[in-house]
Amino acid sequence: MLEKVLIANRGEIALRVLRACKELGIKTVAVHSTADRELKHVRLADEAVCIGPPPSAQSYLDVPAIISVAELTNADGIHPGYGFLSENADFAEQVEKSGFTFIGPTAETIRLMGDKVSAKHQMRRTGVPIVPGSDGALPDDPEEVLRIAWEIGFPVIVKAAAGGGGRGMRVVHNEEVLLSSIQVTQSEAQAAFGSPVVYMEKFLQRPRHVEIQVLADGQGNAIHLGDRDCSLQRRHQKVIEEAPAPGIDAALRNEIGQSCVQACLDMGYRGAGTFEFLYEDNGFYFIEMNTRVQVEHPVTEMISGVDIVREQLLIAGGEPLSIKQEDVVLSGHSIECRINAEDPRTFMPSPGTIKTFHAPGGHGVRVDSHVYSGYTVPPHYDSLIGKVITFADTRDAALAKMRQALDELVVDGIRTNAALHRELVTDTSFMAGGVSIHYLESKLEHEH
Repeated sequence: MLEKVLIANRGEIALRVLRACKELGIKTVAVHSTADRELKHVRLADEAVCIGPPPSAQSYLDVPAIISVAELTNADGIHPGYGFLSENADFAEQVEKSGFTFIGPTAETIRLMGDKVSAKHQMRRTGVPIVPGSDGALPDDPEEVLRIAWEIGFPVIVKAAAGGGGRGMRVVHNEEVLLSSIQVTQSEAQAAFGSPVVYMEKFLQRPRHVEIQVLADGQGNAIHLGDRDCSLQRRHQKVIEEAPAPGIDAALRNEIGQSCVQACLDMGYRGAGTFEFLYEDNGFYFIEMNTRVQVEHPVTEMISGVDIVREQLLIAGGEPLSIKQEDVVLSGHSIECRINAEDPRTFMPSPGTIKTFHAPGGHGVRVDSHVYSGYTVPPHYDSLIGKVITFADTRDAALAKMRQALDELVVDGIRTNAALHRELVTDTSFMAGGVSIHYLESKLEHEH
C-alpha cells in the first residue's frame, strides 16, 4: 500500500486525488506554482511545496522539480491527474527509474497508446472495432494513396499520427484536393508535433462520441464500467457528459466493453483508462485510448458505485482489482456539466476573483470544485473551475435535477459558462438524447 502520494497537478482533480488518498489513510504532498498558493488542496495536503512560477513549463511540467520534491518529502507514489504530464511516457519512465510508483500504466503502454497509428494496430490485433482507414502511415506513392482513399470511400480525414486536441487534421471530400491536403497536413504536423507522419480514415458524417471506462490491475484482471456519451463538444472540448450513453443497446454496450477488457488483458494494462469511440448507426469505431483518469469520470462513478481514483491508488499499491465484472451493476443515469471561467458567448477566459461561490446540493447532486468565495482564478491554466454532477433513476430525472442544480449555482465576480449549460439542459434535441459531436457548434453558429 502506498504511504505518501505526491499530487502532480492542480485544481479540481488535485483535490479529488487528495480526498481519495485521505480516505485510504495515505499522506499527501501538494506541489504548486506561485500562482496556486491559495488552492484548496494545497491548504489541505500534509505537505505543500512550491515548484516554480506560474507558467506550466516552469512548474507543473518541470519533471526534475517534481521528482526532487518526491525525494525531499519521501513520497512513494506520484499521481499525475489529467492533462500536464499524465500521458507523458518519459515522465512515467523517469518516475519509476527514480524509485517511485507512477500511478498509471507503464511508460511502454503510454507510448503504445499515445501514437494513434500503433494504438490502432494494437486494437486491430485484439478485435476492437476501428474506423476504416490506411493501415498505418500514408505511403509516399500518390497512386497508392488514391487507391486507399477510394477503398475507404470519401469523405476522408487526414490526421497527424502525433496529433491531439483537435489539431493536425483535415477533411477531404474528393480526390482532386486529396494530395495537396495531405502535404499541408504533413507540414502542419511537422511544425506542431515534430513529426510529419499522417494517416487517413473514413470521415463519419454525424457520429457521437462514446467512450468505455476500464480498470485493470496488471495482474490478469480487468473490468469495464459501461459507457459515457461526450458528444456535446465545442472545438473538440467536451462540455456536457453523461452515463450511460442514451439509446445504445445493452448487448452491444457489453460486447464493446468486453472487447476493451480483452485489449487491456492483451496489453497487460495497469490502472484506469478510457477507450474513446466514434459511434454511428450502431457501429463503434475506436479513435484513441486515454491512459489516465478523465475529467468526466464522476458520471461513471455515480452509475457504477465504483470510486475510480481509489481503485487507481490501490492498483498502484500492488493490490489486485477489488471488484470483478459480475460485481459491476450499472443503474440510473448521471450527467456532468463542466463549469468554466469563461464568457458564455465569446468563450474567452474570464480569470479574476470569485466574490461569492455557492455550490448546489440536495439528493443526487455532486459538485467537484476547488474554488471558494474569495478565490482568485489565475489566467495561466485551463478555465475549468468545477463540475456539477447529478444522478437519478432515469435520464429525464437526472436532467431535471441538473436544471435545479444550475439554478442554485452562484459564481459572482467572474463570468462563467453556466448560462450556456442552463440553455443546453432545456434544449429539445439534447433532451431527446443522442445528438452528434457537431450539434453544439452548429447550434452556436446559428445563434450568433
